[in-house]
Amino acid sequence: MTVKIYIPTPFRAITRNQATVEVEGETIQHLIEALEAEYPGIRERVFDEAGEIHRHINIYVNEIAVENLKGKDTALVEGDEVSLIPAIAGGAIPFTEEQIKRYSRHIILPEVGGKGQRKLLNSSALLVGAGGLGCPAALYLAAAGVGRLGIVDFDLVDLSNLQRQILHHTHDLGRPKVLSAVDSIGDINPDVKVEPHQAQLSSENVKEIIAGYDVIVNGCDNFPTRYLLNDACYFLKKPMVDGSIFRFEGQVTVFSPGKGCYRCLYPAPPPPGLVPSCAEAGVLGVLCGIIGSLQALEAIKLILGGGDPLVNRLLFFDAMTLEFRQVKIRRDPECPVCGDHPTITDLIDYHEFCGVPQGQVVS
Repeated sequence: MTVKIYIPTPFRAITRNQATVEVEGETIQHLIEALEAEYPGIRERVFDEAGEIHRHINIYVNEIAVENLKGKDTALVEGDEVSLIPAIAGGAIPFTEEQIKRYSRHIILPEVGGKGQRKLLNSSALLVGAGGLGCPAALYLAAAGVGRLGIVDFDLVDLSNLQRQILHHTHDLGRPKVLSAVDSIGDINPDVKVEPHQAQLSSENVKEIIAGYDVIVNGCDNFPTRYLLNDACYFLKKPMVDGSIFRFEGQVTVFSPGKGCYRCLYPAPPPPGLVPSCAEAGVLGVLCGIIGSLQALEAIKLILGGGDPLVNRLLFFDAMTLEFRQVKIRRDPECPVCGDHPTITDLIDYHEFCGVPQGQVVS
């Protein structure tokens, strides 16, 4: 019977850099012997001199540790998937046995591996808004093991939020959203430190709040905060994953320091009242999950330093036609913030800039 084996990064020199191989074996013992016959040197990395599984190695059949089955005598059937997960040293964070199990599906990915997972555990992200976009983004960043998550929101959980804001539950009605988020994320992954900021971002507090985070994930729903956050991220050289939703459509892009900003894309906000809010026009709940998940994906790519993030590209998604489209966006040399001759060199009054009275912010 043929079984697929996931090979961890430290062992891939033996398997000619293959991340997965297929061999035949009726038990784990037979499987490793067959693997040794094809790739000499791997047996000693799995079994000790007594022929037992090394204590620093975890072996999984599908998603079950063999220590909870019959160890090296665990029987295999056609199509089983076996993962070899060794403890990995050499980083600021050594993995515990629980972390090896929790993040095993990341660690066996060549593009992530143990090094990438340590990057995630050492990283931080700030979610602006615990609403439709912030909720799914927070859940996936927490599940991925991003070590520190900040959440900014000043609102309370309302019954109308529960159609799309999946961090919150019926028993959270009336609670601050940031506290509901802390509880939900803690239930998903206790590795993650959650830092609630129950505040409305302003020119007075934004720099202090965002300064301590590696990546900013913007899920706010009003133009004054969008321009405020854009300018603050530019001044502090913070990458920002920007997302927005309206009815059945969503947008995602990444603003990287020195490569353009939100003002390059939208130099001025629309006149007040021209673009209705989600509260006025509605939004398909599941759309929030799609766009928020894409934001989490882009944040993880930025943290890992891999893939091709949506820098200088704007992604559109139409839920009704299930179409994705992209357009290129470029840094505007005439941009008043990030252009060649900036005219805005510090934070301004963003309510006045957007023509929105102070306090008139839809949450």
